[in-house]
Amino acid sequence: MPYRPSPRQLEYFLAVAETGHFGKAAERCSVSQPTLSAQLKLLEESMGVTLIDRGGGLVGPTPAGEALLGLARQALEVLDELVSQAGAQVSPFGGLIRLGVAPTFGPYFMPYLLKLLFRELPGVEIYIRDERPDILRSMLLEGALDCIVTPSRLDQDRLETEIFCREQVLLGISSASTMAAKQPLELSDLQGQRLLTMGPGYRLYEEVRALAEATGSPPREDYLGTSLDTLRQMVSIGMGISLFPAGYIHFEFSSEANVALRQIAGFPMERELSVAWRRGSVRSRYFSQLVSYARKAVREMAVPGLDVVDP
Repeated sequence: MPYRPSPRQLEYFLAVAETGHFGKAAERCSVSQPTLSAQLKLLEESMGVTLIDRGGGLVGPTPAGEALLGLARQALEVLDELVSQAGAQVSPFGGLIRLGVAPTFGPYFMPYLLKLLFRELPGVEIYIRDERPDILRSMLLEGALDCIVTPSRLDQDRLETEIFCREQVLLGISSASTMAAKQPLELSDLQGQRLLTMGPGYRLYEEVRALAEATGSPPREDYLGTSLDTLRQMVSIGMGISLFPAGYIHFEFSSEANVALRQIAGFPMERELSVAWRRGSVRSRYFSQLVSYARKAVREMAVPGLDVVDP
């Protein structure tokens, strides 16, 4: 019988290749570093090829290792599918789906999505991880999540993405500001204003930087908000201006009297929400089905400025 690598050996190989560090790879795989190193060495000896370049202070896949990365991922995906298909006999979506959701959208969207799934697919199993979009992307690529709901633009080489809605973004200013009397605002009205934003890794951070570039007013990166609530409070007391998406506005601004929301003439702002999963995943059909439910959930939300994007 020909030699066959074990799933754990393939996991160790992928972890080292993706983290570029033996210690981080061992931590990710929940094993000691000597165990990981020994098993990876055994894998290389058994296959007769060096997979990881350990020289020059850098750790990364050799050309041969790079060529085999895709096959290693695919092999593990097939094993996951084997388990999923067994689970599919008693559970929708082929078993548990580990779903990551961006915190600037998830709190308003997920109650609708989950209610819909539990109503139409009794017994569905979903694990939810609420995290920054850039962290969600990394966890997806590393296999810690099966798919994610995110407003971020993702690389198309390793991930499949499907947009399910577009969300309008509005500018929030203090109601006490002289600008509050004007609707819509002009870009020139924002010159010299303090633009507040959430930290790097959020799509809204990129939107604020784009607005800052258009107005010539640099964002206040010494005042990074940790949440939309924090930004709203900062705007309400006149510390600056910031951007807020339609979902957050609909659910959180009903009793907010100290922040005025304005459009900017000639500078429409929106973000796209997508479901993303690893390209070539054997569970792709389940994730495509999840996108359909996401569209239904958005329709049930009935939020102004949150529009479904059909395929």
